[in-house]
Amino acid sequence: MAEPFDWGLLEPAGAVGVPAGDDRVLAAMIAVEEALAGAWDELEGSAAGPGYEPLAFDAAAIDRERLVAGAREAGVPVIALIEQLRTQAGAHAGRVHRGATSQDIVDSALVLVSRESLVRARDALAVAAAELAARAIRSRATPLLARTLTQQAEPTTLGASLASWLDAVVSALEVLDRLDYPVQLGGAVGTGAAFARLAASADAPQTLRAGVASRLGLSDPGRAWHTDRGPVLAIVDAAARVAAVAGRIGRDLGLAARDGVLLPATGGGSSAMPHKQNPVDAVLLTANGLRAPGLLATVHTAALSSDARPAGEWHAEWQAWRGLLRLAAESAEVLAHAVADLVVADTVLTSSPVTADAADLAAAGAVVDAAVARYRAHAEPDREADS
Repeated sequence: MAEPFDWGLLEPAGAVGVPAGDDRVLAAMIAVEEALAGAWDELEGSAAGPGYEPLAFDAAAIDRERLVAGAREAGVPVIALIEQLRTQAGAHAGRVHRGATSQDIVDSALVLVSRESLVRARDALAVAAAELAARAIRSRATPLLARTLTQQAEPTTLGASLASWLDAVVSALEVLDRLDYPVQLGGAVGTGAAFARLAASADAPQTLRAGVASRLGLSDPGRAWHTDRGPVLAIVDAAARVAAVAGRIGRDLGLAARDGVLLPATGGGSSAMPHKQNPVDAVLLTANGLRAPGLLATVHTAALSSDARPAGEWHAEWQAWRGLLRLAAESAEVLAHAVADLVVADTVLTSSPVTADAADLAAAGAVVDAAVARYRAHAEPDREADS
């Protein structure tokens, strides 16, 4: 088996990215093939027959070396995968991949992986938001000197600063909650002609797409989107938004640690200076925020598609798309750890040189109240509506 290119040596939060790893993508592609076979069975009525058994495949039995070699030969991993799935299916080999094209399988699989990764990111962001809301309330009257353009500006409070982070996290949560995860099924050129021909029914493309979507828990977009990459752009934009929000907070955390305002409780050793406690979470969040735009640019550039299916643009998406999912999951979970790990310096709590007057405190308090109210309305909409 080929040596893995990336096993986490230079990816400190790499274990978090497992939902977007090769094994998960492979499992998702197999799930799409199983769903397509099941949709065909339902369309043709065999699913209701006695002794019916849906096709099910063993992902662990897939020969990874053959898969990688096949991907190099064909430019896509699906052809080599189908060969092995048909071998597993035995006498039922004809039920595998009927009428579909490689892009149907890869796109739908990456949408499945996206949903899993971004649900994980959302859960971590929700944890971070709850912690930020609690800390903002506790620190609503703790004076702090704000900076603008790197220079000391006017008095604010630590609570107001935390509330600004909370607002950004809630905005990212809203974006994730609006996301749609559509199935892809269009056949060779997006028309579904092979489905109609094989089923001898003009409605077969629509029926099969709805069936696959239902089995995978994805939405049915009512169309194929082979060269309309809008669904992909919405997903990767949301992932990049998570990395950007977390990266912005990471920058603030790093500067706060430098100024001795907010310090990490754990981690942060130095190979050369044992006395240091580096703000590692802040560094990782900032790094991920800086990495995301390049990947996002790749996916947006690839959206300039052509023909019924393009040569190269679609292929350029795969790793950039998956990389953004990884960054989103990593950033969200590192952020949740970072805000829970914060320690407010004693000098800020007991002997701050900053003097905030009543107007400063009132204005900062209003910022905290608004951010916390917005958070609660998002986190507990039913309770807010009843109150």
